[in-house]
Amino acid sequence: MDIETKIDLVRQVGEEIITEQDLKTLFETKKQPIAYDGFEPSGLIHVAQGILRAINVNKMTKTGIKFKMLAADWHGWANNKLGGDLEKINTAGDYLIEVWKVCGMDLSKVEFVRSSDLVNIDTYWKTVMRIARNSTVKRITRCAQIMGRKEDESLQASQILYPCMQCADIFELKCDITQLGMDQRKVNVLAREVGPSLGFWKPVVVSHHMLMGLGKPASEEKDAVERAIDMKMSKSKPDTAVFMTDSEEDVRKKIAKAYCPQKQVAENPIMEYCRYILFEKFKSIEIKRPAKFGGDLSIGSYDELVNIYADDQLHPQDLKTAVAEYINLLLEPVRKHFKTNNKAKKLLEQVKGFEVTR
Repeated sequence: MDIETKIDLVRQVGEEIITEQDLKTLFETKKQPIAYDGFEPSGLIHVAQGILRAINVNKMTKTGIKFKMLAADWHGWANNKLGGDLEKINTAGDYLIEVWKVCGMDLSKVEFVRSSDLVNIDTYWKTVMRIARNSTVKRITRCAQIMGRKEDESLQASQILYPCMQCADIFELKCDITQLGMDQRKVNVLAREVGPSLGFWKPVVVSHHMLMGLGKPASEEKDAVERAIDMKMSKSKPDTAVFMTDSEEDVRKKIAKAYCPQKQVAENPIMEYCRYILFEKFKSIEIKRPAKFGGDLSIGSYDELVNIYADDQLHPQDLKTAVAEYINLLLEPVRKHFKTNNKAKKLLEQVKGFEVTR
């Protein structure tokens, strides 16, 4: 695969790349670059963390990149997830990895990593300290968004430590590319700023799109990144998120109640599901409807769907019905695994019993 083709695949993943020239140089000088993404284990995993994450990882690994998926258990502990109970967080981490194994991710170039393993590396805490010594408290608190927190929010001391740990993860994992959501942008830029002065490197930042939650979008008064964070799918708002082990009926109910204004394409979560998931996984979407409402439709691309929907040739309810069925098709292998695999089944039961905290 030539370098321009590789860069184009990464562009399909990243809403923003810092910088494309650095990415080009990386592909020119390294046969198998390393990228990573990480999630705090804090409850059930939704489709953005499962299916969409698998789609993006697969595009990255097609270029020859090796991908590291980090179950960030110590970060969840620092961020007081699951009541700050590390044992529960570790269990949720086992569940998280179990989902990733069966959600369509090409595992041949993927390595699963735990923060609990990273923190035992001899150099880890030295790296954390070096990053902290080269950063101001103000600079670190500006990274509060990475924890789902606000900059002016009262933070625990562990949450001040969190960005330094996440920055250290990049260098301890020897990652050339940070491939996380737009909400993680600030800490990745911090890594680019401090890396060279500490004898490390400037990681390429590839920030992927954050899938909208199914509710009505947030206020327009906030800046673009803050709005994206507020609008993203969140496990703390279970009615606005489709989880990887939701039943078929749960999926249908959630999609049926989703915000989906007639003719409106922008900031429409159902259209986002089509763009970022369905047309990535299926060659076409079949819409079933009675002849009196126009009969069945076969839509072969997202652009075609946009034209049809914006022109009011497709009712939101017909679109929702189809989206729910396709999402259920994608979730069925995951549901089956968690019903038939004893280890997975036990993990799911345990995690369902945990109270999700912000």
